[in-house]
Amino acid sequence: MSTIEVKVPDIGDFKDIPVIEIFVKAGDSVKAEDSLISLESDKATMDVPAPAAGVIKDLRLKLGDKVSEGTLILTLDTVAAADAKLAAPAAAAAPPPAAAAVAPTAPAPSPVPAPASAPSPSPSLPAAPIDDEAFKGAHASPSVRKFARELGVDLAQVKGTGPNARIQQEDVQNFVKQALSGGGASGASAGSLTGGGSLNLLPWPSVDFTKFGAVEVKPMSRIKKISGANLARNWVMIPHVTQFDEADITDLEAFRVQMNKENEKAGIKITMLAFLIKASVAALSKFPDFNASLDGDNLVLKKYFHIGFAADTPNGLVVPVIRNVDQKGVLEIAKEMGTLSAKAREGKLGPAEMQGGCFSISSLGGIGGTAFTPIINAPEVAILGVSKSATKPVWNGKDFVPRLMVPLSLSYDHRVIDGASAARFTAYLAGLLADMRRVML
Repeated sequence: MSTIEVKVPDIGDFKDIPVIEIFVKAGDSVKAEDSLISLESDKATMDVPAPAAGVIKDLRLKLGDKVSEGTLILTLDTVAAADAKLAAPAAAAAPPPAAAAVAPTAPAPSPVPAPASAPSPSPSLPAAPIDDEAFKGAHASPSVRKFARELGVDLAQVKGTGPNARIQQEDVQNFVKQALSGGGASGASAGSLTGGGSLNLLPWPSVDFTKFGAVEVKPMSRIKKISGANLARNWVMIPHVTQFDEADITDLEAFRVQMNKENEKAGIKITMLAFLIKASVAALSKFPDFNASLDGDNLVLKKYFHIGFAADTPNGLVVPVIRNVDQKGVLEIAKEMGTLSAKAREGKLGPAEMQGGCFSISSLGGIGGTAFTPIINAPEVAILGVSKSATKPVWNGKDFVPRLMVPLSLSYDHRVIDGASAARFTAYLAGLLADMRRVML
């Protein structure tokens, strides 16, 4: 038996991240990969796992402490695998660890917009003048402060619900909701929205559902609570338009099946999404406005190609990001997708693996549907939705022939992209999928 120090691993660029859950205590036995603590930044939630099996000797953190990479969490008396007789970890009594959640820079896309599922912040909510000194003294992160200023909310008037009364983004949204519904939140007026007048929203209905029958109250997962707020903001603040098209993937599907047979022994399964990710880079290269972000009055054109893809997990959708796709082949993309998807399902994605996306793809092809309107992941300006392919009769100039067609749904930010550009983008992407040799041109 030896004693090791367990420290906070690489968590990207984040520093001073609060500890929101502690799953163990001194004397507990743990197995390798058991969750020890949970951290939550403004952009992500992640669990820190045990590096080895053993017994917790000394816990060095408490709830609410702020940590950075290298901060000592605990000391662990490790046990040789042959001698380990570990009891169930204390974390078994806690909720299952959640995967890192979608951030404002990478929130999870939703198959359908849910405008009534969460309080929707208005683009502007100026109220009484903000007390700058009180605003600066409010217990909130920089991103929450920026969010509040964009909405004209005085943080000094907002009650925080996070650790140590820290003001969360949801607290600001609830404050806005109360103001818009006439709930009496001081410093915000439901009738003074600049540039657009009052939204005249009715109060959210308060219903005793038990009057109508049996119910079950189920807490939302942390991922859904965090991503839901981001989705509501993106849907309200970004002028979405969706362009629909179809791509002929008859030959590509035959090639995909052939490649899977040839790579069966290597254990690499190529999905159609891997080809879509590769083709999207060629389309982004030809139409650089789609590989951009708004920054005030400026458009930031990116010279790198990091593609996010929606991964379905037991706790909700998350969006892992494959970096530098332009430098990778389809086999490498497929392998990396498999690794990231497995980590997402197990709740082990790190914040760095969900940051920096340029463009996202939400594929529901394995489930069904003919089209949908995916929600853009701010600060990206477009997202591609993919539905289930179907064999259809297609006119080739002489006859109708059966062709495998896949529906494409491209949602785009109309402030940056106009309809003609979106139509050209989807038409070009469809051409690439019909003949992937074009990707090399």
